[in-house]
Amino acid sequence: MYFQKKRCIAMLLAGGQGSRLKVLTEKTAKPAVPFGGKYRIIDFPLSNCVNSGIDTVGILTQYQPLELNEYIGNGQPWGLNKTHSCAQVLPPYERHDKKSGWYKGTANAIYQNIDFIDRYDPEYVVILSGDHIYKMDYADMVAYHERNQASCTIAVRNVPLSEASRFGILNTNPDNSIYEFEEKPKQPKSTNASMGIYVFNWKVLREALISDEEDETSSNDFGKNIIPMLLGAGHKMMAYPFDGYWKDVGTIDSLWEANMELLGKEPAFQIRGNERQRIYARNSAQPSSYIDEDAKIYNAFVAEGCEVYGTVRHSVISVGCTVGEGALVEDSVVMPGVVIESGAIVRHAILGENSRVCVNAVVGGAYGPKDKKKISVTSKGAVVEKNTVLAPGEML
Repeated sequence: MYFQKKRCIAMLLAGGQGSRLKVLTEKTAKPAVPFGGKYRIIDFPLSNCVNSGIDTVGILTQYQPLELNEYIGNGQPWGLNKTHSCAQVLPPYERHDKKSGWYKGTANAIYQNIDFIDRYDPEYVVILSGDHIYKMDYADMVAYHERNQASCTIAVRNVPLSEASRFGILNTNPDNSIYEFEEKPKQPKSTNASMGIYVFNWKVLREALISDEEDETSSNDFGKNIIPMLLGAGHKMMAYPFDGYWKDVGTIDSLWEANMELLGKEPAFQIRGNERQRIYARNSAQPSSYIDEDAKIYNAFVAEGCEVYGTVRHSVISVGCTVGEGALVEDSVVMPGVVIESGAIVRHAILGENSRVCVNAVVGGAYGPKDKKKISVTSKGAVVEKNTVLAPGEML
């Protein structure tokens, strides 16, 4: 089979277990978790690729892959099913050299797919994570990388000094060239935090991956091993400053916050944008939502296919949901297919797909100052029985 040579392809790491999302990822891979009413988390890096002119994307899956594989399909929603373009799902497999099994780390995941990348003989490979919400033009980053004649370019964002020890920190010269990398330092020397978005010269990365795999003491990780290896070998490495919205939605709190940051006249993250920043998604056809004459909706997203009879305030209501008569949904994320029956109260919560809150049940409910930040969560398909209470911070 003939594969057209590509200047640049992307490899999207989408195999993480997402254990910090707790019950939301018991049956679903983290990149497939719903977001923003009608999207999945993975829609954002995939759409960024398309909007950046990158038409070949390898998607590395591992944990709970079935739903994610079905969702990606042949890549049609993102225009990645055309001649000489693809969205290729890449699960672990047994190689000819018997080095197989689960991906051991981010670097090992790419190493196991060297053959896939070699098909396209690219100049550059963009490495992405499947659990971040943001819009970025990777073409600008690749051009920056090429202009600086770097071996590796890492996207960075400025974070508060108090948070810097949570990230990989890049210490840079005035021209943004990197002279030191520190993985979650206790006393950070800068606030340039790695976003886990990399551009590599493929020949350089290929050699580094093979060398890393041969090191039995390696964690096979980009931040812990590949980046320090290239720095130590004297390769030119650049930091690419990014000042747009970006959020790692790997925790319950951050997922809730990112959804809330879509709301308002001037939201922190503007999901609506011009055509070059459009977010694409696989969506089943749904009828228009029905909003009853007695319903009350304030500062909220209500996706298609919903029926709303009660009150919705400062919340995201996803496709195919029902909010019954006299029900209240406030400061909450309601994922697809959820039914909230009459008289139920949902406050400061995330309701997993196809879950149900029965008549007069309370999720979150009234809370005091100490409980206000605790988010109640229901898992996929969970049922909160009639007249029962899921207290602030509880999970079902």
